[in-house]
Amino acid sequence: MSVRQTILRTLGGALLVSLVLCLWSLAWAYLAAGVFALCVVAFHDVTQTRRAILRNFPVIGHGRYLMEAIRPEVNQYFVESNTDGKPFSRELRSVVYQRAKGERDTVPFGTQSDVYAVGYEWLNHSLNARHPDSEPGRVLVGADTCAKPYSLALLNASAMSFGSLSSRAILALNLGAKAAGFAQNTGEGGVSPYHLEGGGDLIWQIGTGYFGCRSPEGEFEEESFVQTAGLAGVKMIEVKLSQGAKPGHGGILPGAKVTPEIARIRSVPVGQDVLSPPSHSAFDDPRSLLQFLERLRRLSGGKPVGIKLCVGRPQEFMALCKAMVAEGAWPDFISVDGGEGGTGAAPLEFSNAVGSPLVEALVLVHNALVGFGLRDRVRVFASGKIATGFHMAQKMALGADACFSARAMMMAMGCIQARECNANTCPVGVATQDPGLVSGLDVAGKARRVEQFQRGTVQSLLELAGAAGLGGPEELLPDHIQKRIAPDEVRSYMDLYPFLERGALLSEPIPPAYEEAWKAADPATF
Repeated sequence: MSVRQTILRTLGGALLVSLVLCLWSLAWAYLAAGVFALCVVAFHDVTQTRRAILRNFPVIGHGRYLMEAIRPEVNQYFVESNTDGKPFSRELRSVVYQRAKGERDTVPFGTQSDVYAVGYEWLNHSLNARHPDSEPGRVLVGADTCAKPYSLALLNASAMSFGSLSSRAILALNLGAKAAGFAQNTGEGGVSPYHLEGGGDLIWQIGTGYFGCRSPEGEFEEESFVQTAGLAGVKMIEVKLSQGAKPGHGGILPGAKVTPEIARIRSVPVGQDVLSPPSHSAFDDPRSLLQFLERLRRLSGGKPVGIKLCVGRPQEFMALCKAMVAEGAWPDFISVDGGEGGTGAAPLEFSNAVGSPLVEALVLVHNALVGFGLRDRVRVFASGKIATGFHMAQKMALGADACFSARAMMMAMGCIQARECNANTCPVGVATQDPGLVSGLDVAGKARRVEQFQRGTVQSLLELAGAAGLGGPEELLPDHIQKRIAPDEVRSYMDLYPFLERGALLSEPIPPAYEEAWKAADPATF
């Protein structure tokens, strides 16, 4: 019997007792009336589908919304351009929720941010502003190297695995991806039935644990890879070298979340912590990595294959670029994850103090590819606390072709940042495997919110590009974004970061900002 059925039966019993008490005396009648009222509220809560908190915690869940209603509404609608804080700000969550629900997300009373604060960023608009395109553009991946290139949306769902998220959350994301025409990254936990049920496009992520293509010894297994890669829903394959929230550590799935179903999909023991190795066993240097990517491209029947990484030592990425030039081979795409990226579980030190932030990482990757003459062959994606059209504009001005979002997609499904992801007690059923909590998440309603959030955010990006006088966001340049670096000093991204000319790293003299890393880079080793 489900938790919801238990609650409904309990309510029925309480209602019956209330009616009996009404016949006893007037005092009992008042008490019975109160009980009856609570029964009505509880019945409404467990049968409605809009709020998972109320479905999972009838009656008492209203306390959360009461506190929201009475606390000060200062800066309710202000969206921070700076996302350095680990949790999303309340203001940022508010806009994500409103957009996901299809509610009005305009701002009253003008700018509420401190435009003279150090760190404030803005977009330079044009006096020749344009109406945005009616349809957003897409990014073709693997056009020159693949038999089955893929046309990718500008905003997609970043890596979130079944195990980290619940079955209903995965399915809601997939249905939303299908409806809005974007791609869902599976995360490193393998392709589950819930990734396939909705019919949305998938990017199959392969991590160091090789879940979904794993031998009994934990090594890469070719046969199972071919079987999954051949699925029609799998459009691209991503090899995860590292992720922003815990680079150099490997994935973590607490044992409390390892159900028999998840254990079967991942080929791991039930109820035990799943700790992925810190690095891959299928390759150990730049050349063998490129060979592995080519192997996956061939085995998949010609689907785009790329890598995901959080940038660490610059010379290691330079070494990979040197290997690309030497081997005449390259990934179809590189997903750059910032050190501010999210996760369901990570050691504090890794989450807070390891890995380059997204802006610096993106500049390095973009510049290195330009400098080695590879940028027109490799697509670059940005991931790390992206939630608004302005966040997308910032990253695309620095060179990203498309963006990926995880936490904002979770919030679109109703995540309240309870930060219980690693404890298996997520109250809204998004990041838990507890059947009672998972059942509170209404798949159809949350899928619609995911769709509306993605569409609304991309539309916001298009409007920003139009305000800048551009034909589309692909025309954004570093000088379109301004940043206050002191109370009396403003610089554009073009001024703050060095941008290289094509081929600048193919011969000496090497630009000074990259000379040390270039000299230390060896294509034969990381």
